[in-house]
Order: sequence, then C-alpha cells, then structure tokens
Amino acid sequence: MSDVLPFTPRLDGMVPESLAVRSTRIHLDSVEVSADIGFHDFEVGTPQRLLITVDVWLNHPLPTDDQPESAWNYDHLKQEIERIAGARRFNLQETLLAEIYDWIASRDGVKALRVETCKPDVYPNARGVGVEIASFCGAVP
Repeated sequence: MSDVLPFTPRLDGMVPESLAVRSTRIHLDSVEVSADIGFHDFEVGTPQRLLITVDVWLNHPLPTDDQPESAWNYDHLKQEIERIAGARRFNLQETLLAEIYDWIASRDGVKALRVETCKPDVYPNARGVGVEIASFCGAVP
C-alpha cells in the first residue's frame, strides 16, 4: 500500500459566485504576555498577566499554492506582540494597545484591524478588564 495520497483536483469554477471568498482574517486569540503595566503604586514594577487578541483582515486572497511564504506570518505577529509588551513599562492598556495596533496597521496587506487587551487578574468576580480599538465601527468591517 502506498503512503502517497491520491491527487485531489481543485474544483475551479465549481463554487458559485455567491459563495466566493470575499475576506481573509487572521485571528490570534488571547496571547498571554507579562507586562509592567498599570499606574497604581502596587502595579508599578510588578509585571502582570495580559491577554492580547488580534483580528487582521487582509487585502489579498487565500494562498492557492499551499506554500508557507504565501501566507501571512502569524508566528512573527505573535513574537512582535510579545516584544512590544515587554519592551518598556506602560501606565495604560490604551498606550500598549496603540503601539501594537500601529505596528500591525503598518504591515503590507492589512485592510482592517481590531486589537484588544485584557487584564484577567484585576477583579476576582470578573473574567477581566480590557480595551479594544478597531479600524471600523460595528462588529466587523
């Protein structure tokens, strides 16, 4: 028995226009970073857990060649979020959020963007407290 899977042809022309892909979104959910963030005396100098979620809508279509270099590099996205969060001290989630947002927004191919932060350990009776910014109004672009 061969380990080679049989060739599966693409169904070009078989998908109706009404179901054509019109949007590509990269979703990075709740990346946990440690950040020196907050303005209260007990927060300054004490790194806190912070969860960062990113949704990036892209201008370009899905890759058709199944090659890694044709896709948006979300490993790099995650690493840059971690780098920015650890690069300096922040008083406000909004300030950190704006730096992450600006870095992503300046990347080639970004059509729309939403970034949010969440401090999960602030209130014992809440999942977290955070801030969200987006390039659009409403739930989706």
